[in-house]
Amino acid sequence: MQTIEFTTHEKYYSLKEDFPKPIKLNIPEWYKKLENSKKKNIKFTRNIKGCIPFLESLTSGYSLQLPTDYKIEYNLEKNIFGSGLTKEKSPVSKFYNPISVHDNNDFLKTQGVFLGSQTPHGTNQLKGSPMIKENGNSPFHKVINPWKIKTPKGYSCIFLNPLNNKSQDYFKIIEGIVHTDKFPMEVNFPIILNTEKHKEINTCIFKGTPYVQIIPFKRDNWKMITKYENSNKKFWPSLWELTFVDRYKNLFWNKDKTSWN
Repeated sequence: MQTIEFTTHEKYYSLKEDFPKPIKLNIPEWYKKLENSKKKNIKFTRNIKGCIPFLESLTSGYSLQLPTDYKIEYNLEKNIFGSGLTKEKSPVSKFYNPISVHDNNDFLKTQGVFLGSQTPHGTNQLKGSPMIKENGNSPFHKVINPWKIKTPKGYSCIFLNPLNNKSQDYFKIIEGIVHTDKFPMEVNFPIILNTEKHKEINTCIFKGTPYVQIIPFKRDNWKMITKYENSNKKFWPSLWELTFVDRYKNLFWNKDKTSWN
């Protein structure tokens, strides 16, 4: 079994709050409440609870939770000139730590631990990217992650938005891959505001909200090939094979292969 290490400042660690955890502990309530149709012997009306690939997307890897409250503000301000003319609206966005009963940031600052947002990335850093429009043409703010992540030699981590499990829809991270066996610092996460859905934002996302899914993987060399099968060989499965209950789970899935603890 491989080990992934999460290390943080001793003062933050002493709070024993919002530690990284196996993401299987964040399975959404709606999924837990969904009835398993197999129990009722309903063969042709199975729901997503019988889909193993979906289940594995919810249970693979580890979860990071927001270390502090974040206040998000976004709107379009009119620039009005003395002549009464109005220039085209320009975006204004803020991403910061509010004063909140949920927030421990004031205590942490006194201990030399900073969890606030850093200077955002300008839109010029992503010139030509569709992410600029998605982010409302505003700067890209960043979540400060207090945890250093260490994996065994030859292993990296892919950092994703929680797969099939949105805990909030006001922002998402810019996803990426880091060689966490070599990188000695915390991985911080630039975010994209969901301005396509929310034309104006004035909300607070509380500490403890899951926002990143981490999946370690072993780096290796790969080579792609394409091929065809002989036309005389059966290629498409029969109707019986398509409707066989738990066919993938019982015939192909190796549930003992990977565990996340």
